[in-house]
Amino acid sequence: MEVVVAADDGSRTYEIAATRAGRRVEITTGRGIVEVVEVTRTGEPVRRARFMASRVLALVEHPASEIRRAGDGAEEPSR
Repeated sequence: MEVVVAADDGSRTYEIAATRAGRRVEITTGRGIVEVVEVTRTGEPVRRARFMASRVLALVEHPASEIRRAGDGAEEPSR
């Protein structure tokens, strides 16, 4: 997930990603705040980032890669 935020000197991009297998990134909005949270399988928050909604220019969500990194125990999908 990329969050593009307006700054005084242009824009800044922040990247929030699920760092381990089984984790996910959730987005919530409310009361002028956009919150991006990395959570575990059980729903426990690991990392959290909050941005003022009026400053957020874009939320870019990237799909999970189908090809896993070598050595993680998963096989590559057949093509």
